[in-house]
Amino acid sequence: MNVNDRTPADLLRSALAADPGRPLVTFYDDATGERVELSVATFANWVAKTANLLQGDLAAEPGDRAVLLLPAHWQTAVWLLACSSVGVLADVGGDPAAADLVVSGPDTLDAARACAGERVALALRPLGGRFPQPPVGFADYAVEVPSQGDRFAPYAPVDPDEPALAVGGAELSGAGVVERARADAERLGVTAGSRVLSGLSYGTWEGLSAGLYAGLAAGGSVVLCRHLDRLAEGGLEKRVLDERVTVTVR
Repeated sequence: MNVNDRTPADLLRSALAADPGRPLVTFYDDATGERVELSVATFANWVAKTANLLQGDLAAEPGDRAVLLLPAHWQTAVWLLACSSVGVLADVGGDPAAADLVVSGPDTLDAARACAGERVALALRPLGGRFPQPPVGFADYAVEVPSQGDRFAPYAPVDPDEPALAVGGAELSGAGVVERARADAERLGVTAGSRVLSGLSYGTWEGLSAGLYAGLAAGGSVVLCRHLDRLAEGGLEKRVLDERVTVTVR
């Protein structure tokens, strides 16, 4: 990866330039049987559309705080990189009442209503499906994002030294996220081409790093598993083989 990358969005741009066709995020939900694989190019396209939604329709600006009430999911990973692209602070599991906007899954809509700003809801259905009935007071992400542009350019440059991520009571700048992700990749033995399987929650730095940032920083990819505890006996070993996993974090 490019040693000059200083934000997570920079890391994604470098990955796209290096090999857009390789897998980046493979997502499993073992409660539903869902499997989704996104190449670098497909993931980057989702990020661009989401960043355009953030900057355009939601009028988010650098320094705004977006609370993400979302589980470990491929769409959460998209939102994290979209926030980085715009310069918005992604506050994972934070207080919606203190947010400029909130992004919620289907199980946290009541809590998300504490946000006085823009509210976006994700159904988290297979294939990025929409809600059967849109939640009152929320924009349905699956309805709003498809029409957004496939390329993104921020209105203002993103400062890598400004706060970019809040998780577990700590805040990191964009440069801090990249630095910690690179250190984690080295510690875990993640290198270019590595496949990292993570069953951790996105509610901690360790989960975010294993389930997204470390692989991205090292030129590897992620096998992100939700509800891994519901996998049948022997299922994990089979998945490790099938997905050619090189590093497992649980």
